[in-house]
Amino acid sequence: MATLLPPPKRQKVYHGAPEPPKEEPLPTPNVVVQFVSEDDGKSLAPAVNIPANVTREALELLVNKLSPEDEDPVPFSFHVTLPDDSKTGQATPSRIVVTKSIETDVLNHPSGHFTPEDVIVVYCSPQSVFRVRPATRCHSSPILCASFSPTGKLLATGSGDTNVRLWDLNTETPSHTLSGHKGWVLCVEWEPMERKLASGGHDGHVRLWDPKTGKAIGDALRGHAKWITSLAWEPIHINPSAPRLASSSKDGTVRVWSLATRRVEYTLGGHTASVNVVKWGGSGGVCGVLYTASSDRTVRIWDAEKGRPLHTLKDHAHWVTTLALNTDFVLRTGPFDHTNKKPSSDEEAQQLAKGRYENILKTTPEILISGSDDHTLFLWSPFPSSSPSSTPSTTNPTKPVTRLTGHQRQVCHVAFSPDGRWAASASWDSSVRLWEGRTGKFVATLRGHVGAVYRLAWSADSRMLISASKDSTLKIWDLKTYKIKMDLPGHADEVYCVDFVADKVVSGGKDKVVKM
Repeated sequence: MATLLPPPKRQKVYHGAPEPPKEEPLPTPNVVVQFVSEDDGKSLAPAVNIPANVTREALELLVNKLSPEDEDPVPFSFHVTLPDDSKTGQATPSRIVVTKSIETDVLNHPSGHFTPEDVIVVYCSPQSVFRVRPATRCHSSPILCASFSPTGKLLATGSGDTNVRLWDLNTETPSHTLSGHKGWVLCVEWEPMERKLASGGHDGHVRLWDPKTGKAIGDALRGHAKWITSLAWEPIHINPSAPRLASSSKDGTVRVWSLATRRVEYTLGGHTASVNVVKWGGSGGVCGVLYTASSDRTVRIWDAEKGRPLHTLKDHAHWVTTLALNTDFVLRTGPFDHTNKKPSSDEEAQQLAKGRYENILKTTPEILISGSDDHTLFLWSPFPSSSPSSTPSTTNPTKPVTRLTGHQRQVCHVAFSPDGRWAASASWDSSVRLWEGRTGKFVATLRGHVGAVYRLAWSADSRMLISASKDSTLKIWDLKTYKIKMDLPGHADEVYCVDFVADKVVSGGKDKVVKM
């Protein structure tokens, strides 16, 4: 059988015109190069004849090969000096740095001083072999939580590298590394008097730290069977000298720890799935109440004195992942306000904290907003007070005042403004929504992110809101116009946490960098 030849190639047609001739590459001249040390002007190698288009990296290899000493290769920077042009009286550059090749940088230089006929003297300066790591790259794993202290003078960050770091905000460098957790650090929470820092980890342990020395206060508080999801301190206006600490866990329980005895006072075990958030409110009892949100689709309210269940709020259709109180800001900052006054005793701190707390309750009772994976939020007023009639109330404290709808995907985070007048919610639908804090009425949608919005933080004057997103940016929103006031790019990956105090913002995320 005869061999079949392949059919001839079809000629390429350029809209009826013949194929244009291929451009020949321009010929590259050869040049004679003399490599000289910048330090002492001595020749590093004999003069060599090379093509002018040899790259800068190839020049570096060539110098290392030609050097008589048999050492490790050294990185070099190269430059050619220009003749002194003092006649024109103009300040002209004295050197040409070789960044690409001799042809591109030297022969084609606008000064036109050099031709392929010249012997080109290239000055070589060795670079340091070691490289200094940038100071911001402190944690060796993604940063999962960040929190300013109540006065805003200290900052704590927790990371997947199992460490908590304390930062000096004057120098913006780490002051202490707190090591002890055996797994990721998932939450950090400051005591409202700034005397202690609590951290919860993937190892199921709660640890306490002294922020002044960076040392652990005793051993870990053990008892949870799974990782810790959130922490909450007892408010200062209830217990100024030895506030207790509540920890919620994936194991479905909340434990309240007495830090004087370092033991569990009681365990709240009513939930049937992971408890995602715990908040310690100041209303509803002598010691306030505990609010817990769980993946069993309920929010529960407990008496904080003995741990008795008070109410179960059951209206959500999916996991409840976030909670916010309109008193969150004053409970977190305790006796410290914008005047920067430091209380001289526990009694004075209690009076200051009580005054700030009651100031919010003058216009409205303690209100709760819960956000869920069912794409909705609910506004609850479980302890209606005798304050003005403008406050929301229902006859049944287990029924929501209103349902907040509009998000198209799961709600990630909800936060009340410090004055309690607004609430903001962040969602996987890349939007932030703004609501009236007292009635739950929809105000505006803030659009600008192109990825899920993970966290929100308010400025202390309630005039600005900052959002952290999967799209690696943070955005500051102006609440007069509902537009972006400032875009904060700079992170190389998803931003997981953000906090706002005074004029400082801190953020951390997947790129392991803390930015302020």
